[in-house]
Amino acid sequence: MAKVPEFDVAAAHKYFSAHCFNKAWDLIEKPDRTPEDERLMVALNQACIYHWLQRDDCNHQRLSVGYWQASRIQALLGNAAEALRLGEVCLFYSGELKPFYLGYAHEALARAYGLAASPGDSARHLTLALELVAKVGDNSERKLLEADLEQLKKGLAL
Repeated sequence: MAKVPEFDVAAAHKYFSAHCFNKAWDLIEKPDRTPEDERLMVALNQACIYHWLQRDDCNHQRLSVGYWQASRIQALLGNAAEALRLGEVCLFYSGELKPFYLGYAHEALARAYGLAASPGDSARHLTLALELVAKVGDNSERKLLEADLEQLKKGLAL
């Protein structure tokens, strides 16, 4: 029989779901990542998703964001197949969400298909994401998505 922990497990999951996401994001933004940083970035993202899955308030929006980050990390690491797989998971969880989240799911897939040297699929997902930008009601969310899509367009030379 497992010993009951001497701490609040729900509070731990709440803390680590956000903490791991933010620490992974810090590594995404780190310009001079080492191979160790890259392994840690992947592990932090996986831990983030694990902790979300343990929470009573886990929902599609939170999983969409977690799997979007997972796809982005794999794209940064040059792992096209894994970026695509995780982008598809992100799209699954984003299907009924606000245009902001659905737009980011298509952004992830555009990025992954670009990495996989599939320009037609990449352009299709980029177009879908760009169409969703106009439907994003929150100005700050719209600007975030627009900026990432512009960066992606430049990187894909579209």
